[in-house]
Amino acid sequence: MPPTLASLVQHSALKLRVRAAADRLDTPVRWAHASELADPVPYMDGGELLLVTAANLDAGNQEEMRRYVRRLAAAGVAGLGFAVGVVHEAVPAALVEAAEEAGMPLLEVPRPTPFIAISKAVSAAIAADQYRAVTAGFDAQRELTRAALASEGPAPLLTRLAAHVDGWAALYDTTGAVVAVAPEWAARRAARLTPDAARLRERPAPSSAVVGSAEDRVELQTLGTGRRARGVLAVGTGAALGTAERYAVNSAVALLTLTTARSRALHGAEQRLGAAVLRMLLSGESDHARAVAGDLWGGLFDAPFRLLIAEPAAPSGTTGTAVAEALAEALDTAATRSGEPLLAVPEGERLVVLAVDGGAAVAACTAYAEAQDARSARDTGAEGAQIVVGLSAPAGPITVSTAYKQAGQALSVARRRGKALVEHEELAAGSVLPLLADDAVRAFADGMLRALREHDAKGRGDLVASLRAWLSRHGQWDAAAADLGVHRHTLRYRMRRVEEILGRSLDDPDARMELWLALKATSSPTAED
Repeated sequence: MPPTLASLVQHSALKLRVRAAADRLDTPVRWAHASELADPVPYMDGGELLLVTAANLDAGNQEEMRRYVRRLAAAGVAGLGFAVGVVHEAVPAALVEAAEEAGMPLLEVPRPTPFIAISKAVSAAIAADQYRAVTAGFDAQRELTRAALASEGPAPLLTRLAAHVDGWAALYDTTGAVVAVAPEWAARRAARLTPDAARLRERPAPSSAVVGSAEDRVELQTLGTGRRARGVLAVGTGAALGTAERYAVNSAVALLTLTTARSRALHGAEQRLGAAVLRMLLSGESDHARAVAGDLWGGLFDAPFRLLIAEPAAPSGTTGTAVAEALAEALDTAATRSGEPLLAVPEGERLVVLAVDGGAAVAACTAYAEAQDARSARDTGAEGAQIVVGLSAPAGPITVSTAYKQAGQALSVARRRGKALVEHEELAAGSVLPLLADDAVRAFADGMLRALREHDAKGRGDLVASLRAWLSRHGQWDAAAADLGVHRHTLRYRMRRVEEILGRSLDDPDARMELWLALKATSSPTAED
């Protein structure tokens, strides 16, 4: 603790006496300063013990003393020391009364006590306090370092940090989720700060923020030295951090940053190994892949899994890579929490993932995509999906190449539909019509039918409707004519006109197929969405 007026009064060598505001002696003293100026306020920073002899003051003037003391109090002066036996034999009554009214502690300095002795006492006390803080900080650093070197994760470090600051500490991962907290009672408080941690993580590292509440004061600091934060440390205390506590927090930030960097390096090595495993699986070498995967991903091959491919909705360089990284982090967090194996291999802006079928990672991917679709639908003017994902059907080690093709096909459909995620099973179980919802397909259809529509627009026959009815009845003249309410000879004439205008024979099955798809592409609700 820094020196206070009370500690100076208790200093046996100074022999100071309290003359006013004895109830405010717990005020900290930042420095002791002597000044005989009538108005020393411009030279004060606040927190000083001002030492005077009143050589240039009318100390007997009640109003002047009131103005003088009020100015000192407004400037944050901690207290006033008045030397007796120099100009005045006793502390003037007007000054005592003014100090009492303003709540300004007033100390009487006896003639044998020089001002320099008081300044030295304050300086020594400040130095001792700083030494204690530095020593405590070094002790905390040693303890935190030992905790960081343990193989139990960040929990031991957070426990020691919380003890040093007499509060609580929490660590958030790159998604803003709480990784660890100490003590346990602070878990709920830490969870409420998840949005604050997530917002801070979006700012360039290093960044910090202070969140205050009726419960405590929380400092948030990012971890990492790169462009993007690799985590956030939260420290909650009952008051602002002191010097020793600040040393401890700074040490914790440095140690957690180093731990995170080490984890990133290991993660990079795992990604390279994972890429090799994926190449073996795609080449049909499932036995070799299982041997290389070992304990890291071997468990993934013991049950059905899904293969997903994710890409930015549009090539976007650094931003696209960041979007893929964000998805990878979300899947990794979900898999880690549920204890699932997860193989994620970045390929530039593309991300290839093998995840347990029906597991937490697949669920997290689906939730991520649904949230993106909902955001695009809610925000008018938003650009649609930022990332597109194709998800294969359940697969095993020997069918990875098939799953890769399925995920790629689903990805192409997701991109055409403007959806964040499409499962291959949707394509196999659904209609072909959604596949026609493509600008290129519609352009082809419009071009194929344009001449017929122009003919109909001139009032010379309903060729498009007749063609649709005839194709829908598989070329059965009587049934199609009945649908149209015309004679079958009229319908035959119209179909000859269709052949003449298009230059195509309706006996050609390819022509009939193309015309039917063109009619569906230009008339189905899905195609017009």
